Amino acid sequence: MEDKFAILELKYGNVYGGYPNFFAISEIAMLVFEPDTKRIFLESWSNNADVDFVSVDTKVNELGHTMSRFKTVVNMRTRRRQDFDENFQLNDEDLQDTFKNLRMTRTNVKRFMSNNLRKYRVNQLYTFDGRRDIFLCERSGVEFDRVRILDLQKDISAETNYLFSLKKLGVVTGFDFDGNYLRSNNEEFWLHPIAARQIMPRSAAFDAAQLLMAQREFVRHHDDFMLSAARTLQKIENESQASS
Repeated sequence: MEDKFAILELKYGNVYGGYPNFFAISEIAMLVFEPDTKRIFLESWSNNADVDFVSVDTKVNELGHTMSRFKTVVNMRTRRRQDFDENFQLNDEDLQDTFKNLRMTRTNVKRFMSNNLRKYRVNQLYTFDGRRDIFLCERSGVEFDRVRILDLQKDISAETNYLFSLKKLGVVTGFDFDGNYLRSNNEEFWLHPIAARQIMPRSAAFDAAQLLMAQREFVRHHDDFMLSAARTLQKIENESQASS
């Protein structure tokens, strides 16, 4: 019998006009999956601090291949977006006000993570290139001492010799979400409405759902996954050669 596991996804970015090495958490999603019952539990938290942070978005083609990257400024409270100005800098007073607005973030992150790790008795946690995710949680006081942390991107890269993005894996696995069901090439899971309504484009919950289906395809349908990955990479290479 396969053990229950959780998936962790964070959204974070630099404070707009602040220090380049200071990251603030905007969203957290923890998805818990029970393989024997196929039940999915989804918990999410959004930072409602009135703070603007820098989100790095990508424009991809139909193969999930990144064509360009661009920065957008997002307000944590309103989720409104504005154009990024690389020359914008907060003055000292505004920067201190921003840090005050973020004062409760660490407490809220620790409470959310600790409560759900305990609630679902999580002892196995998947991330996707999640070193900074784990670091930001630990900086907020979250303890992972009893949790085995796995990085799915690292596992897939070790076998394919290619660093897949999550969007590219969505193409490989045939990821789809219609508002009620998560689907991939070989799997289908019904979502309770409470969980389903949290899965919105660009959200941490959406990324966690994609990661779940990638994990299921990679672990449960390994040969089919490897074949689909090889086909996708070949298409990307062919397209690259055709455009060069």
